[in-house]
Amino acid sequence: MTDYLWSKGDDRGPDGAVQGFLAGEDVVWDRYLFEHDITASRAHVAGLARIGILNDDERARLDDALAHLGDAFAGGAFELGPPHEDGHSAIEAYLTERLGETGKKVHTGRSRNDQVQVALRLYLRARLDALDEACRDIAGAFLDRAAADGGLVMPGYTHLQRAVPSTAGLWLAGFAEAFIDVAGLAALTRSWLNSSPLGTAAGYGVNLPLDREGTAAALGFDRLQINPQYAQNSRGRFEFQALSCLAQATLELRRLAWDLSLYASAEFGFVKLASRYLTGSSIMPNKTNPDAVELLRAQHAVVQGALTELQAALALPSGYHRDLQVTKPPLIRAFESGLRALRLIPDLVATLEFDAAKMRAAIDPELHATDAAVEQALEGVAFRDAYRGA
Repeated sequence: MTDYLWSKGDDRGPDGAVQGFLAGEDVVWDRYLFEHDITASRAHVAGLARIGILNDDERARLDDALAHLGDAFAGGAFELGPPHEDGHSAIEAYLTERLGETGKKVHTGRSRNDQVQVALRLYLRARLDALDEACRDIAGAFLDRAAADGGLVMPGYTHLQRAVPSTAGLWLAGFAEAFIDVAGLAALTRSWLNSSPLGTAAGYGVNLPLDREGTAAALGFDRLQINPQYAQNSRGRFEFQALSCLAQATLELRRLAWDLSLYASAEFGFVKLASRYLTGSSIMPNKTNPDAVELLRAQHAVVQGALTELQAALALPSGYHRDLQVTKPPLIRAFESGLRALRLIPDLVATLEFDAAKMRAAIDPELHATDAAVEQALEGVAFRDAYRGA
């Protein structure tokens, strides 16, 4: 494909090798943004009609074609990939091929800069909604188990040493509260980034009376990004914040996976994982391995790596720079992988089997020392003296 959106109809521009480097896998990652790009394009078309750039017939034809493209993509009839440079180019090429001169009008008043920004913003909204829902489901699963098995006694640990008597309920409900907090953070983050960049073009606006407020409302944004240069400067920053929210969930997931790795070991024996979360050894017939839990533990590394990639790429002056293209793969990779992992947790928690006898047997008399010292303090003994005598 040589007829790029930026082509002026001559042979100037990168050759095949350079263009392959420039495009990279952008069109592949755009598959995750394509439906959002179409949604935003439909809103943009409606906005162009409101200011007289498109007549009613042109608006209707463009909207119908975009709806058809969305259906074709969702159903697999339209595949996004080479020879398209990116998803934005694919949309305009499709509309031009289908509608001729009318299709060429769709890009009026926008740049690929604000086009990708709004698609990313819609993607982030959807993924934060999914994160919120996943965390609520996880919290619910933990609370259900706490209600059913909360009275089972087990040691509480500090420094991986047995510390005081505790219960399964306290352990379970602790994770429930953590994921409720992350769900709240996801909602706050969604609200924080729910502003529309559409209409800021390449970072300096455009000399058209675009109905930015109407387009933002149609797309469900709470407000506009007012300064067009800031709209460009926010690219990557908003993604970083959304990933930071995801990292809170995977950080807690890592802690849970660590606990389960320990508690399911023969040395502890407190829990048994459902067989679907276990694998075997290729050489040792006696072994089953908690591979699913270990890979769940590794998910935070994926998110942390994505945050590092974004942070490194964002060392830029004001305005758009092509460096920002490299922020897309880690963002999408982390969210798709992280959400897939989090969605496994409710069933994992629901199917855990506790070994009440082993949990109770792990509570030896020394674990009551703190309680004994506190009871003496209640009787008037100085706590430090009670502590030393315990």
